[in-house]
Amino acid sequence: MVTIGMNYEVIPGKEEAFEGACKKVIDVMGDASGHDDSQLFRRVDKDDVAQYLIVSRWSDDSAFQAFIASDTFKKVTNWGAENILAGRPSHTTYRTD
Repeated sequence: MVTIGMNYEVIPGKEEAFEGACKKVIDVMGDASGHDDSQLFRRVDKDDVAQYLIVSRWSDDSAFQAFIASDTFKKVTNWGAENILAGRPSHTTYRTD
């Protein structure tokens, strides 16, 4: 089992678009092979920046990598087209044995 932390910084005013896209991503993850659970969190202690974290549990890293490389994932994300993100997302993998 691995947990993936996906960190995003969103352009001010684009929070609603980002959250809507995340809901779609989390919905399609539900059908992905190897996916267990995902949740979206927002940082609340800073008003001048919108930072988000998706915590996602997978059977293994290869299942997560296959999902983010899939056409299904590409169809529900529009970060670039919508000019939503303030920078590149960063992902951290936490492994449990």
